[in-house]
Amino acid sequence: MTTLGDIFAAVERGVFPVVDLGVSVVPAPSERESAVVAFTGHVVVAAEVTPEWVAARVPVDDLATPTNPPFLSALAAATGRRVSSNDAMLLAPAVTDPDERAAAVEGLTPLTDLDHPRVRRALDYRDDVQAYGDVHGGVVVTGRGVAGRLECAIELPDEVWGRGHGRRLARAARALIPTGASIWAQVTPGNAASLRAFLAAGYQPVGSEALLVR
Repeated sequence: MTTLGDIFAAVERGVFPVVDLGVSVVPAPSERESAVVAFTGHVVVAAEVTPEWVAARVPVDDLATPTNPPFLSALAAATGRRVSSNDAMLLAPAVTDPDERAAAVEGLTPLTDLDHPRVRRALDYRDDVQAYGDVHGGVVVTGRGVAGRLECAIELPDEVWGRGHGRRLARAARALIPTGASIWAQVTPGNAASLRAFLAAGYQPVGSEALLVR
């Protein structure tokens, strides 16, 4: 049976779901979360519902309905979850050149303050969390998130926005993972500054996801 992890692994290799205006239903990736993941021309519902349940609520060839509030609310009610986020998904390969990797993480130190809001959120939704800080008060976090994929998040104090630090932290995440791996970022579409930082750091948009958690 195809899993959401299989789909993400294929996307990391550049292989996307077939553009058929269809909706696939796969198991929830974990007890922790369910998800509705939209790619170009195809949507994946990864939750504890049947294809018949989804088909009864999604008109044929309609890829807008599964990502809209009425469907997500019905899915949340059916699975005993709540909608946690609705984000753009971005993906980037690891930085592989040794000199570039060293330059990308220069100035970062492991963060021991696990009470930092960004770290607390990461611990709620990810495993194997690693957090690093810089002298500007910036934070970059990596960990295993949805379906076991490698994910990252960054945060900067307001007073240092607009100076390229977000782009630097986003690129650092690419150097904190094993060579040969890829890393995902989820960004609220309205957060234009964060989107610009990740795009400038070499990430590419690959779809969107709505996450449902208990």
